[in-house]
Amino acid sequence: MFIDRDSFTPFEKKVFLATPKMHGEELEYIKDAFDKNWITTAGDNVNELEKAAASYIGCKYAVALATGTASLHLAIKLAGERLYRGGRAGASLFGKKVFCSDMTFDATVNPVVYEGGTPVFIDTEYDTWNMDPVSLRKAFEIFTEVKLVVLANLYGTPAKLTEIRKICDEHGALLIEDAAESLGASLNGKMTGTFGDYNIISFNGNKIITGSAGGMLLTESLEDADKARKLSTQAREDAPWYQHEELGYNYRISNIIAGIVRGQFKHLDEHIAQKKAIYERYREGFKDLPVSMNPFDEKNSSPNYWLSCILIDKDAMCEQVRGEKKALYRPEKGKSCPTEILNTLSSLNAEGRPIWKPMHMQPIYRNSPFVNKDGWARAKSNAYIDEGQVSDVGMDIFDRGLCLPSDINMDPTDQEKVIEIVKSCFR
Repeated sequence: MFIDRDSFTPFEKKVFLATPKMHGEELEYIKDAFDKNWITTAGDNVNELEKAAASYIGCKYAVALATGTASLHLAIKLAGERLYRGGRAGASLFGKKVFCSDMTFDATVNPVVYEGGTPVFIDTEYDTWNMDPVSLRKAFEIFTEVKLVVLANLYGTPAKLTEIRKICDEHGALLIEDAAESLGASLNGKMTGTFGDYNIISFNGNKIITGSAGGMLLTESLEDADKARKLSTQAREDAPWYQHEELGYNYRISNIIAGIVRGQFKHLDEHIAQKKAIYERYREGFKDLPVSMNPFDEKNSSPNYWLSCILIDKDAMCEQVRGEKKALYRPEKGKSCPTEILNTLSSLNAEGRPIWKPMHMQPIYRNSPFVNKDGWARAKSNAYIDEGQVSDVGMDIFDRGLCLPSDINMDPTDQEKVIEIVKSCFR
């Protein structure tokens, strides 16, 4: 039955994009830290969390750190030192180019710059909304000297990791897998966070499990794990006094935060199941709309369904114009756009988000190289070339896509109302 948009009343309690779901065990581990007076960056919670993560994910070593970004920074630093041992101290990638996912949060890319590197952005593909292997191959043809790839698994969906891993091996390049959003997801039975030479996960407040903060470096190398632990504690040497011979960081996780994550880890599979139920309710609810859900390889991969997103069909898009900080749209019967849907949700006390704006479109990185399947390109004002074919997939997904409320604390009846609100935007 048609429901007019003006007939909706705002949600009494705000419907969020994604919030933590706490269970109680977290408090037990926090209390343990208090009882033992380990209110520091060491203790049982840190040690046991590392063991639990390594066991669940299927890697040899896990190093618990303050944030996912800190984890990624150390991964990139270690990779740079491994590749360029003669590089400038404190900037292991100084003067080097690095291939990076284009459609992602900038935390995936910024640590490359911390280490003196230059990001080269690789376009996205439609099958998973992740790094395009075809564009990556093209990039290696253009920039033959590159030896490092940084890839993110967007919205909890595994990228074409096996194919990308093979391409990296063919070119003697290291792979860093940013699995911050995809903890618990797998491809061909292998967990994300294990495909790279270095891998990271995040426990940020909106992730599928959380400590309010926190992250983890994952590796098969004991040497790299030990080096990460050393660097994360200001690179203190094994001496009876404070001896420092290289640049270090204050990146170790708190024993309190580790306790929260330790309690959350027991509920990871439960959270994934709840996120999947949200995704499936949206998919069923939108089956008659001119939209599609964020895709994945349904035969070979298992996402963690962190965020549920939609992509509006091209012929169902009303006119939309986005500036650097504001957007406008022209309402059109039977059509809609992300701006209209997000504005409508916001007016009714529900939270959605645009898709990650591609890095090559960001002012800070706008002059960086960008490679799509056609070769070396630059940011364009239009996502389509003359023949009508998409030449910039990330820009197109950003233009037509949006993230819907995906909170596992959301009541199913509230989700049904979100579905009806979205439907009303196409009336």
